Amino acid sequence: MTDLNLQEIHDTLVKVAHEAGRMILAANPTDIATGTKLNSADIVTETDKAVEALVSSRLSSAYPTFAFVGEETYQPGMRITPSPTFIVDPIDGTTNFVHGFPEACISLGLAVDRRPAIGVIYNPYQDLLYTAIRGRGAFATQGAFSWGLDGGKGRRRQLPLSRNPAPLGALDTCLVATEWGNSRDGDNYAVKTEVFKRLCASKETGGAMVHSIRSMGSAALNLCAVAAGTLDLYWEGGCWAWDVCAGWAILAEAGGIVVDGNPGNWNPEIDGRKYLAVRGAPSGQKEVVQEFWGVVGDGRMVYES
Repeated sequence: MTDLNLQEIHDTLVKVAHEAGRMILAANPTDIATGTKLNSADIVTETDKAVEALVSSRLSSAYPTFAFVGEETYQPGMRITPSPTFIVDPIDGTTNFVHGFPEACISLGLAVDRRPAIGVIYNPYQDLLYTAIRGRGAFATQGAFSWGLDGGKGRRRQLPLSRNPAPLGALDTCLVATEWGNSRDGDNYAVKTEVFKRLCASKETGGAMVHSIRSMGSAALNLCAVAAGTLDLYWEGGCWAWDVCAGWAILAEAGGIVVDGNPGNWNPEIDGRKYLAVRGAPSGQKEVVQEFWGVVGDGRMVYES
């Protein structure tokens, strides 16, 4: 990776993200063609496809030797290799986009040696940009930056947002993110709903009694919230590399960790499809992971990669 100009690649991804963001904002969800893939909860729009085509065109022109994996052009059996690979979700949070709920983003990641190296995530509705380069920190830039207002200067803050993050306590002190996903039957769905129940239930009934559960509707934005420190953990099964690559890069640079969503594996693959993300903290990461894995117990999620 030493021969890659990561700063240049990062800057290119930021420009592409802003261009894609303008395309997303220009779309009127009530007027665009909408279809489904797996079921009625697995939505795709013509805007998803158009944004991915734009991103693919820009990146293949700038970096023709890099591989490209995008949600809308993915074919079963495609594998992420050690070569530099752009991993892209054109609209993460498509259901939010279709409903006009302003928590959707474009997620642009670069993986090298099958590890996240750059992350750029942009929510155009909030004009909120998250970025990271491996070894150089993670940042959130709010407002003005993308549209060139106020001299093009937004409010750029390093992540996590707190300069002195609190230690992580037990699960009953944590705000946890989860998602229902689009596959809502079978063994994996049974595991997920049982874990949700155990997380929320009172201590008297054998639960973890977490502060609460949030579902932002976007894996990328969930990861960014954990990186910012506004969420403590995010547990997910069934999402894909394009959902997590950029956010993983941002979280890692903010001092957070990603482990397997199933118990026992501290070093999951980028395309492992089961993840537990934990915010940066001076202590408590290992302990809260082990407590969470205890909640999961023997209920293992199994997904094809």
